Amino acid sequence: MTTQPTPFPAATILGYPRIGPRRELKRALEDHWAGRTDKAAFEASAAQVRRAAVTRLRDLGLTAPAAVPLDFAHYDQVLDVVLALGALPARLASDPEVAPLLTEGDGATVQPLPLAVEWALARGTTAQGPLEMTKWFDSNYHYLVPEIGPDTSLAYRGSRRADHVREAAALGVAGRPVLVGPVTFLLLAKAAADAPAGFDPLDRLDVVVAGYAALLADLRAAGAEWVQLDEPALVSDSWARTTAELASAVGHAYAALAAAQERPAIFVAAPYGTLPGEALAALATAGVEAVGVDLVKGEVPDGEAPDLGALTLVAGVVDGHNVWRTDLDAAAARVAALAALGAGATTVSTSTSLLHVPHTVADEAGAPLLPERVAGWLAFADEKVAEVLAIAAGADGAPDAFAAARAALADRAGAPGVVRPEVRARAAALTPSSFTREPYAVRRAAQEAVLDLPALPTTTIGSFPQTAELRRARAALRRGELTEQGYEDAMRAEVASVIALQTELGLDVLVHGEPERNDMVQYFAEQLDGFAVTQQGWVQSYGSRCTRPSILWGDVARPAPITVPWATYAASLTSAPVKGMLTGPVTILAWSFVRDDQPLGDTATQVGLALRDEVADLEAAGIGVIQVDEPALRELLPLRRADQDAYLAWAVAAFRLATSGVAVRTQVHTHLCYSEFEEVFGAIDALDADVTSVEAARSRMSLLPAVAAAGFERGIGPGVWDIHSPRVPSEEEVTELLRLALESVGERSLWVNPDCGLKTRGYAETTAALQALVGAARRVRAEIGATTAV
Repeated sequence: MTTQPTPFPAATILGYPRIGPRRELKRALEDHWAGRTDKAAFEASAAQVRRAAVTRLRDLGLTAPAAVPLDFAHYDQVLDVVLALGALPARLASDPEVAPLLTEGDGATVQPLPLAVEWALARGTTAQGPLEMTKWFDSNYHYLVPEIGPDTSLAYRGSRRADHVREAAALGVAGRPVLVGPVTFLLLAKAAADAPAGFDPLDRLDVVVAGYAALLADLRAAGAEWVQLDEPALVSDSWARTTAELASAVGHAYAALAAAQERPAIFVAAPYGTLPGEALAALATAGVEAVGVDLVKGEVPDGEAPDLGALTLVAGVVDGHNVWRTDLDAAAARVAALAALGAGATTVSTSTSLLHVPHTVADEAGAPLLPERVAGWLAFADEKVAEVLAIAAGADGAPDAFAAARAALADRAGAPGVVRPEVRARAAALTPSSFTREPYAVRRAAQEAVLDLPALPTTTIGSFPQTAELRRARAALRRGELTEQGYEDAMRAEVASVIALQTELGLDVLVHGEPERNDMVQYFAEQLDGFAVTQQGWVQSYGSRCTRPSILWGDVARPAPITVPWATYAASLTSAPVKGMLTGPVTILAWSFVRDDQPLGDTATQVGLALRDEVADLEAAGIGVIQVDEPALRELLPLRRADQDAYLAWAVAAFRLATSGVAVRTQVHTHLCYSEFEEVFGAIDALDADVTSVEAARSRMSLLPAVAAAGFERGIGPGVWDIHSPRVPSEEEVTELLRLALESVGERSLWVNPDCGLKTRGYAETTAALQALVGAARRVRAEIGATTAV
């Protein structure tokens, strides 16, 4: 540092929702990708979303220098670092659509890479798929996985964050740019396909740090006095490196960055869990100016307290990952506990970025969906900013805020429906037999006799495209412009169309397409007791995709069948098997904002019991194939290994509780997508589903050798079409993937399906891709001469 930085603000947040309160960024992205707007129009729209967020945070009271985080990303924060370092995988850098965009310019200045390069990495090109996508720590946000090899270019290419600093300054705000830190960036990366055996992306830390040093100099030149570098990888021990090795790496990286002559002051944030004492000590001695710790999911760092000197500790005491109002008294006590470590200063913040919560509860005022009483228990992003400011002021400085928080907590604890004795009695009466089925060999024989399917049976994951017509019908129903009967007639017409299309394409196990479902979790939440839903509670899942998490506030029960009428109607239209489609208990929890007043496993049991009733009713109605999706199984996995077995035990038990009440002839499927399956493969096996479908297209079946090595004996459907990209695979591509799959999976066990549901795709690409899928399955059947039924 060439000058003394301004003090770190007494109150701040780690990040803010970036999609806009009415999903303005989503619409800008999709209009641009569809060709309805040009580059200039998209950039103008994105700038307006940024300026509105900065202005909003300033007006909420984050007025101190560096109090407003500048964490805006067009698509993904990890992708932003890929772009800043020019870390393009060779397969994309040499792609004819990308290579012409990578010119060096005049060499005198660095310029951010063009938007077209960003979209190629995020969405793929005609010839190449995009970067892989997986879950961001224990959240429902997805990030793009960098591909790093020994020769990957990692030189600073320019960052839009510098422009964001200048943009905020024009609004009178001295903002704090936010980036993923260098150690976390490399730990989240995968080794490039052509990297030698044993190569670890973290081996390239020194080169990446040099790139970050150039980036920091650029930010300082733009006027940034502070920069936030997020290092959530430090709170996890699920890496190939030990905690001590990570502490050494982070100390080495930040000592180098702190030694740079031209840089902002550095704030290292470690959200999502407890920062180990070794890592805190390493950062304290490295020379950074501030370190943030999560005191919601984590604890005060353990071990002998290092000499913190002038270091500022940032106490993350307002939950950035859930929506319940904060116990301000308890939060203030945690701030005091952190201050006892003896740092130069202690300030107040959120535990994580507010990326994970909606914009404001005020948007629900007068809305028919969220009960007013439940709304009083909630704090979304804007309300959490107010909580941070109140804690920083203290009970004496903000007495009304502390009193209101106490009243809301008391009201929530005593509200009807929070505790339902009949639900708890049913859970207490469960026995071991409630969680088990007959052995798989018995089930398989019965199912083969009933279903009579060919080898390599083809199916889809569940949803078909949610067209504009379907969305308009749903909106018309909400406005009262369409009757319930009119809406049901429109949905039935879509189901009939979906069944006809699948029959024409030649799929073996059909689905009804789920046109009646607004969301795979919200649809169930709207019909289960103990849940509430919002009207504007959107959060970003990835890129332009947003979800509206439901709010699970009380004990859960199912008052009536939910999916049975739709499944039986679809089955009446065909002689082929039709799958009943349910969302599993763990995914319902993971994709909702869940009550925090009882153990999560107890809540999972309640949801499992409600789904068990639905499964029983589907079977009784003649539905012989039932899929219970658990794409979020890996998502909730605790970041510390010591906590993982307990989580997996109740997660598996909840699924088995939901699915173990059926006869041997009923085939139970499950689906998982975009997760590191190898980490939880034992749990996937323990689910005991008859068929498991998983994401595998982007990784080209890379998980299957591990599946084979583990002796997995039941059916498996590795996805052959990456539905999160607009690319339509050719029949030849799908055929090649199936040949790869057969190297690890026996022909009697292999199913053929997309990676995920088709809700986000259009009918033209869906039809073309499913034609390729069915054609490839037939081709490979012919190659292996397979006639054995599955």
